Amino acid sequence: MAGIFILGAGGFGTALAVMASRQGHGVTLWSPFDEEVGRLSKTREQPLLPGVTIPPEVTVTTSPEALGACELAVFATPSQAVRETAKMAAGHIGEGAVVACVSKGFEPESFKTLGEVLEEELPRNRVVIISGPSHAEEVSRGVPTTVVAASRSRAAAEYVQDILSGDAFRIYAGDDVVGVELGGALKNVIALAAGILDGLKTGDNTKAALMTRGLAEISRLGVVMGARSETFAGLSGVGDLIVTCSSMHSRNRRCGILIGEGVPPAEAVKQIGMTVEGYAAAKTAHGLALRHGVEMPITAEVYKTLYEGEPPLKAVKNLMGRPKRHESEAIWLLSGRK
Repeated sequence: MAGIFILGAGGFGTALAVMASRQGHGVTLWSPFDEEVGRLSKTREQPLLPGVTIPPEVTVTTSPEALGACELAVFATPSQAVRETAKMAAGHIGEGAVVACVSKGFEPESFKTLGEVLEEELPRNRVVIISGPSHAEEVSRGVPTTVVAASRSRAAAEYVQDILSGDAFRIYAGDDVVGVELGGALKNVIALAAGILDGLKTGDNTKAALMTRGLAEISRLGVVMGARSETFAGLSGVGDLIVTCSSMHSRNRRCGILIGEGVPPAEAVKQIGMTVEGYAAAKTAHGLALRHGVEMPITAEVYKTLYEGEPPLKAVKNLMGRPKRHESEAIWLLSGRK
């Protein structure tokens, strides 16, 4: 059995700790906050996962010392904390350890993916990105879940696949790191938009169109940035998009519902009380679209709603009033058909 060190004791980090411990691995769950570690050690329950007991075999700590002996280090912090946490870990983690990341988003300001951040801060370690439809609430309870583990190193991806796969957690290995990361990060923007539509009570037709066209613009940006288009038809693309746009487990969707009901965006984020990755990701995605010259109309309208005060109904009208297009316009243009 492997020694696994999980950095981040929030919902998903704790869910992974519970799951890995049930599989017989030695697990250390790390948090930088003394208060959080004290509470988890005493109650053996993460408030975000009510009714789920953290096994006694899981060590909960603020100390990074056990990183030196671990075989797999998993980053499960909010996206904005990944670099700082990686800098801390660099002084402790062994050269042979595999580093996995389940956090989804971008580094603020730099527009870098979290995989890029980890590769910069931990250049001696192989990095694996884990993504897919995987709510912590269900993973922690052993609900059958399937994700993808992508890495530039096939051996590292397959190692994570072997270590973390179990009766209720199936992992596919992959190598399209860019596609898997972008799918996981950008679907949060579309999930915010889906929540806004739910808050506006627009209906199923509208939401289905949003998800479909949202996936199309995610794919457009991804391909320009070096991803393969077929990745977005997989678990980290359409799979994660479906679950995040549809479930009340999704903070992004719940935040969007509040905005659609008239709550100002910043206040809606505050009311959720946890990290809403789509809020920051919308700004980054909008910036990436401008940088790469990619048309992302849904992302642009979400950005204007979140940061420029555009009313949600006006955003819907803007999208519905866009010039007529062919659904596969990019394919038609490339083929030369008229």
